[in-house]
Amino acid sequence: MSNNVESLSLEEQQKLLEKYDPEAGTRKLKGIIGWIVFIGLLSFSLFHLYTGVFGMLTAQLQRSIHLGFALALIFLLFPARKKDRGRKHKVAWYDMILAILGVAVGAYWPLFIDEIVMRAGRLTEIDFYVGLLAVLLVLEATRRAVGLPITIIAIIFLLYGIFGPYMPSFLAHRGLDLDRLIQTMFFTTEGILGTPLGVSATYIFLFLLFGSFLVKTGVGQYFNDLAVSIAGKRIGGPAKVAIFSSALQGTISGSSVANVVTSGSFTIPMMKKLGYKKEFAGAVEATASTGGQIMPPVMGAAAFLMVEFIGGGITYWEIAKAAAIPALLYFTGVWIMTHFEAKRLGLRGLKDEEMPNRKEVLKKIYLLLPILAVIVLLMSGMSVIRAALWSIVITVLVSAIRKETRISIKDFIDALVDGARTALGVAAATAAAGIIVGVVVKTGLGLKMANGLLELAGGLLIPTLMLTMVAAIILGMGSPTTANYVITSTIAAPAIILLGVPDLSAHLFVFYFGIIADITPPVALAAFAAAGVSGGDPIKTGVTATKLAIGAFIIPYMFVLSPELLMIDTTWYYLIWVVFTALTGMMAIGAGVIGYWLRKLNWMERILGIIGGLLLIYPEGISDIIGLVIFVLLIVLQYVFKRDDTVKPQAA
Repeated sequence: MSNNVESLSLEEQQKLLEKYDPEAGTRKLKGIIGWIVFIGLLSFSLFHLYTGVFGMLTAQLQRSIHLGFALALIFLLFPARKKDRGRKHKVAWYDMILAILGVAVGAYWPLFIDEIVMRAGRLTEIDFYVGLLAVLLVLEATRRAVGLPITIIAIIFLLYGIFGPYMPSFLAHRGLDLDRLIQTMFFTTEGILGTPLGVSATYIFLFLLFGSFLVKTGVGQYFNDLAVSIAGKRIGGPAKVAIFSSALQGTISGSSVANVVTSGSFTIPMMKKLGYKKEFAGAVEATASTGGQIMPPVMGAAAFLMVEFIGGGITYWEIAKAAAIPALLYFTGVWIMTHFEAKRLGLRGLKDEEMPNRKEVLKKIYLLLPILAVIVLLMSGMSVIRAALWSIVITVLVSAIRKETRISIKDFIDALVDGARTALGVAAATAAAGIIVGVVVKTGLGLKMANGLLELAGGLLIPTLMLTMVAAIILGMGSPTTANYVITSTIAAPAIILLGVPDLSAHLFVFYFGIIADITPPVALAAFAAAGVSGGDPIKTGVTATKLAIGAFIIPYMFVLSPELLMIDTTWYYLIWVVFTALTGMMAIGAGVIGYWLRKLNWMERILGIIGGLLLIYPEGISDIIGLVIFVLLIVLQYVFKRDDTVKPQAA
């Protein structure tokens, strides 16, 4: 491919990741400490591979060992101060002590499990201090490896648990004394060692390893090359490349920010060169990368948590299948709006010399086999753990087909180490999320919040959905995908479930809005990272990204009002009709928002486009007919009054 487009260097990418993604801000260690950390990370992965192959330990043992590894490694790798991230320097003495304490906390359950079980919830003085230490270490590790927002939320929930009697109105509860709170947090499976950490210690870790092995085969770069081959020469090609490659990257990435920086360092400069404004180029990448978190089969690892949180025998495959059509609609909406923007600006696609060799790209199509294998294995009914293990094996085997993708022994070990490193932030986030869940369970806060939202909304569905949407966006700001889902599903989802909405629809509803917090100002971490790549204004990038992601604000309402979109209790012919009208509606809304279709739209046509699109998206017979009439009317008006309104591309 041509070198005319300058992408960010690896060093520049790393700086951006360290600025906007706390999980990337690790120390660069050498010497004895470097070897200790290397062995620790390798052992972390080997432990999970061993238990994955030969059977998981009991819940408390599996989760506490997982936690001990994570705490110790976080304190050795992540400095206490943000300004020290990425620097090559020694580990502070106090971090060594904290790492040793992390090991002690993780080893407490394995060493004394018989005594703890025999005491049946009665805490000794040592139990109390170990539990208190576990809470404090988890909070500090989360602050370092994940960020301040979720740490603050966890602290607020702990304080709520203690000071319940002093809370106003419906939020008041009896209050938890410190002994009972510590017992819940560390000596039950309702707190730190709860379901979120349990999922991290089983499914998520193995899939992160799978993603690490995929990276070693060069599949990330292959996604870019494949996207350019398919979409590069189309109108506004680079923007469509960003959408396509980010959708694929979402299958192996658990972070919107990481997705933005890795694929955006390649796509954003291409878009700017072609004539897209800095803010629009950054917004396209941020929107597409954030959408990667809702893209099956991995969905930022949140799908694994949904299996446990929804319960009722729902399978991972049912969740991935249900999320497929909403994800398709989301990316279609972004694609349509970038297409109309490109037409409005008169932007071309890439030239022949800027395109990769299509034959060479197709020769590597086998790199997609491991991802297809995951889908097939899960469809066949294989357990998630076995599917992850076999996918890793298949990745190694597939990589051996060609010399340039072959995984050497060094690559194999590096993949194990990198996978474990990636899992550290997830472990900390899920442990902190466990604190939140523990308080909610003990105080009944979920039901209190649900009743409060219902009362505020007058018991009506649409107002309740709107309030829940706002709550999910606020709760999701600054949180990684896994913690984001745990918080929103625990606090926001119960309100709409009480109104009879199916559990799966409710959980996906809050998950969507929690995810798009990454592009919704004022926090908008993904948009800010994209602005760092494009050089544009962060707030303007966030606002533009929110506009491009308009589908994400509409689609969740669609599948709540019409669960058929999640392939729940529907027929294939009705599903085809619903998808057709929804896609048509997305086209009309995209034209209305951008202000261009076959020509520039006046304000009346834009309003008609948005209204007609919303009517088409709403799954109901009369609204579909009215929407289609408006859609056809707009097409007729476009052809009757067609004129050339494209503008000449401007240098970014």
